[in-house]
Order: sequence, then structure tokens, then C-alpha cells
Amino acid sequence: MSLSTSVRRAPLAAAALVLLATLTACGDLHASDATAGSAPSASGESSPSAAGASPYVEAGADDGAPHQNENNAYRREGEMEPGHAKDAEREADRIRPVIERLWKQRTWDPTTVRSALLRLGYEEERVTPDGKRLGGTLTVREMFARWENDGYVTPEGALVALRVHDDACVTAFVQKSNFEVRTNGPYPETGCFEPPYGH
Repeated sequence: MSLSTSVRRAPLAAAALVLLATLTACGDLHASDATAGSAPSASGESSPSAAGASPYVEAGADDGAPHQNENNAYRREGEMEPGHAKDAEREADRIRPVIERLWKQRTWDPTTVRSALLRLGYEEERVTPDGKRLGGTLTVREMFARWENDGYVTPEGALVALRVHDDACVTAFVQKSNFEVRTNGPYPETGCFEPPYGH
């Protein structure tokens, strides 16, 4: 056999191997369009998944999306010890009337909200640039920016976080449309503040 003949046969052999590997990939059979989405059989076995559906479903994921829990872990608040949760509720009960009064007065800028809450005896939280807490428990800031009409917009209002314990927070917001005061455990990346969507 000449060298040119063996060179011509090599690509054909490679193509045949790729075709064979594709046809036998993992030994999985996939549902045709006629059976996709059909009801489970009477024997209790489930039907093959619909075309395009991921076979990898994470346990406990709301919609069964792969890695949903892992991808949204930053939005899951930490657990509070029962005694610390009660302490946080007690502080929320102190903060709620102040936030409600400011909302009724239509005053929700961070400076005014901070000043009103400092009068309750809280100390403003101090943090180093690398995130180490130096003292204080109260943080009041502007609302998170959101995408609107081809750009980011920071709505009027204030976000409030009070760190009651390392595992217990009071968070609040006040804005033109409404206000809220609640308790929660800290979030992995944003502390007491609930992180905005998007990661």
C-alpha cells in the first residue's frame, strides 16, 4: 500500500470512530418528540425527560434547575439562634415606629433616617476597607441601583441594617411607595443586607 492511500484512509477511520462514539454516547436512550412530556407509566417509572431538559436535577431546587441552590447560596440568609432571634425582634419593634413615622412624613433620605435611628442609641457601624468590623451596629445607606431604561438608577429611599448579634440582624427599608422592618440572619456576601438579584 502506498503512503498516499493510508493518508487518505486515516480521516475516514477517524470520522467513523466519531460517528460510533456519538451513536453510543453513554448508552443513554433519549425520548423522541412523540414520547417527550408523556405521563409516567403505571408501573411508577418516570418517562424520559423532555428534549432539552437537564438530566441533572439538584435536590431541593425549586424548579429543578441544575445548580440552582449552589448559584443562589449568596441569597440565603444564615440561621439565627432562638435567643438571638428574640433579641432581633425586640430591636425591630423599636425601629418600626421610627421608620413608619418617617414614611408618613415622606422623609426617606439616608441622612435623615440615620439621624433618627442614632437617636435610639445605636452607634454607626465602622468597617475597614477589607470588611473587618471595628465597632458599631447600625448601617444606613441608599437603595441598591437597578437597571431601568438603558441605565442604572438609584431610587429614592434608604436601606437600614442593624447587627444585633453576629447571627441576627434587623433590616429595613423606607421609600415613597412603602416601608418594611424585619429580622434575618446575615447573608454570606452582604452581611445583614439582602443582596440584590444578579451575581
